[in-house]
Amino acid sequence: MKKIFLFSVAALLMTSCGLYNKYERPEVNTQGLVRDPLSLTDTLVVSDTTSFGRLPWRQVFTDSQLQSLIQQALDNNPDLLNAALNVKMAEAQLMASKLAFLPQLTFTPQGTIASWDGNKPSKTYQMPVAASWNVDLFGNLLSQKRGAQVALLATKDYQTVVQANIISGVANMYYTLMMLDAQVEVITGMEELMQKTWQLMLDLKGTKAGYTEAAVTSAEANYLSVRAQKVDLLRQIREVENSLSLVLGQPAQTIQRGRLDEQSLPEEFSTGVSLQLLSNRADVHAAEMQLAQCFYGVETARSRFYPSITITPSGTFTNSAGTMVVNPGKWMLSAVGSLVQPIFMRGQLVAGLKVAKAQYEQAYNTWQASVLSAGSEVSNALVLYNSSAEKSSIEDLQIKALESNLTATTELFHLRGGTYLEMIQSQSSLLNARISKISDDFSKMQAVVNLYQALGGGAK
Repeated sequence: MKKIFLFSVAALLMTSCGLYNKYERPEVNTQGLVRDPLSLTDTLVVSDTTSFGRLPWRQVFTDSQLQSLIQQALDNNPDLLNAALNVKMAEAQLMASKLAFLPQLTFTPQGTIASWDGNKPSKTYQMPVAASWNVDLFGNLLSQKRGAQVALLATKDYQTVVQANIISGVANMYYTLMMLDAQVEVITGMEELMQKTWQLMLDLKGTKAGYTEAAVTSAEANYLSVRAQKVDLLRQIREVENSLSLVLGQPAQTIQRGRLDEQSLPEEFSTGVSLQLLSNRADVHAAEMQLAQCFYGVETARSRFYPSITITPSGTFTNSAGTMVVNPGKWMLSAVGSLVQPIFMRGQLVAGLKVAKAQYEQAYNTWQASVLSAGSEVSNALVLYNSSAEKSSIEDLQIKALESNLTATTELFHLRGGTYLEMIQSQSSLLNARISKISDDFSKMQAVVNLYQALGGGAK
């Protein structure tokens, strides 16, 4: 036992510098992580403020009905419930890796009754307690425990990712419903106007030069086209309600909601270009925790090249000592130390280390890709917001011009100075502009949701 102890101490001193390393973040490319959505020269945004990315979701999405829907989804969504169960399983695995440092105890009591040639039976008993302790001098158990710790962090990150996806998904579908409602409202108003135009053509048919069957059928076709668009929008509303109900964990049903023009969302955003920008991104952090887990996998693979030292003490309370029966019972104690040094394992240890190193390199590549992907998502959200806002402002002017044009062409038509084609064209152009304006307003809101998600889903 003394020799084993001395050998173990010597081995520890020789190897402690190489087997007890802790994970440190390697270099990762963040140059040009986020593109400036406004600069034509693609100059990077120089500020490093990520206040919007850390806002709690209730401060981003202030609509009370939307807040209720998000909370319902967070309470009932099966994906989020399963993610919470994954965290519990990872916690159990971490506890098991911590308990591996403790001795393993077994208790196997035995009793015997023996009688020879009908004589009075003799009774003997043994109550042995045995322990087995794996002395972790070479970091095998330590690296496994650290790997379990970062695995738990990665699992919690996944839970956060699921939560952010649910919040963003509910918000996007909620805003989609309001966009479709607004388009139906516009379509309904234009439907009534085009129906009146069609009826006017019928009344004027044959009474005015040029207003023949062709004029009537053209106005009718325009009216029917608008009706068909309305049917399609109503179908889309039903489908989005069904999808949102599924996320909420409820049977498909009507979703209560507000109006698109009553929504209020943040309009000022500042972003940075360093890795700090994505410090709130749970999926990026999870990818790094996978990298850390692979790092400890390499450490574990290295530790398998070194001896395995086990100390096995045991104690037995018994009234048996060889062939003698002794009463009362007494303790019999023993201890065994063993050392197993792998010598020839048919290349298994070397192969295991190579695999662990390759897995580490793969995890690094995945982490680097997740960082770049996150930066791209932030860039896309910013450019969508800015372009939609600019386009919506232009469409405001376009709609005013088209409204004036429709008024003028209608007046000319009644004064017999214009044609029916000019009036129908004016109505169609105005309808398309209003629909496009609603879509771009929705895109601006969707960009806010996307940016919220791209920056990590807010404060936790």
